[in-house]
This record gives sequence, structure tokens and C-alpha cells, in this order.
Amino acid sequence: MAAIVVGDHIVLIGMMGAGKTSVGRRVAEALDRPLVDTDALVEARTGRTVREIFEADGEAAYRAIEADAVADAVDWPEPAVLAAAGGVVLYPASRDRLHDAGTVVWLAATPATLAGRVRPGDHRPLLGTDPEPVLRRLLEERHALYEELADEVVVVDDLTTEQAAECVLAACDRPEPSAPRRSS
Repeated sequence: MAAIVVGDHIVLIGMMGAGKTSVGRRVAEALDRPLVDTDALVEARTGRTVREIFEADGEAAYRAIEADAVADAVDWPEPAVLAAAGGVVLYPASRDRLHDAGTVVWLAATPATLAGRVRPGDHRPLLGTDPEPVLRRLLEERHALYEELADEVVVVDDLTTEQAAECVLAACDRPEPSAPRRSS
């Protein structure tokens, strides 16, 4: 995995509740970059919450809007930290865009950890009233896609937001194994 390159984005992927927005905010602050959250782009574009879009128009309509938000995020005019919604990996075009945007870091967590971080009935329409079984099923469906897309994986189960951000920064600062090392 390459070190952070000027002009490249850092892309955070993972399940809902993994901390993409909160960790992303800290990484963005540390690098003096903007945080671009695809869910926030969807809501700004439509004037509705993710839940409202799901309820009124269905998941397929939401995913189409989400794909446009991914394109907008990837095309951000300056290097940014992108917090990608959990389901963006379901669509090959979105995966390709994120892959080409920069360094992709998967914030991985167990369903139990994720369930402890989300609230039933919040803005996450897929969860219902018992989040852990839903999260387990969604993670099973998406695991291989996250794994395929990620340049780096940070397991966040036992990490604070600050620790996870430090791990992301460290993961993105590694030189490529084939790159010659520079001496000081």
C-alpha cells in the first residue's frame, strides 16, 4: 500500500456503526483535509434523511442517489477524507470509483460491537428494532466486498475513536513494499 499521496483521498469503508464519520473527522483534522460523508451528500442533495428516502422511495432509489454521492465525493476538488456509506460496496461502479480515489481503509468490527454503537430507530433504516442479527447478515453479505476493496484494515472493536484514527493515519503512511526506502 502506498503512502498518502498529495491529491489522493483517504476512503473509509465499513459497516454502519464502525465509526467512519467520527474516525474520519479526526483523520481529516490531523491532515487538515475536509471530511466528505456520502450520507451527508445524499441528505444535502435531496433535503431528506436516508430513512425518509428509504421509506418514501425504497432502497433502489436510495442506492441510485448514493451512487451519485459517491461520484461527487470522489470528484472532490481537493484531497479529502471520504466516509463512504456502508452499502456503497454493493455496486461495482461505486467500488471502482472508491478504489481509484486513493487509499481505502476498512474499519472492521464484529456485529456485537456494531450493534452496541447503533441505536434502533435512528437514521439507519435497514436495522429495525433488533440490530445485531441484521448487522450479522449484512456483514456476511458485504465482508468479501470490503475485503476486496480495502488497501488496509483497521479492526476497531476495542479502539477509541482517537486510537482508530491513529491506526488509519499509520496505515496510510506506510511506504509500498516495492518502493525503495529513503534514508535520512
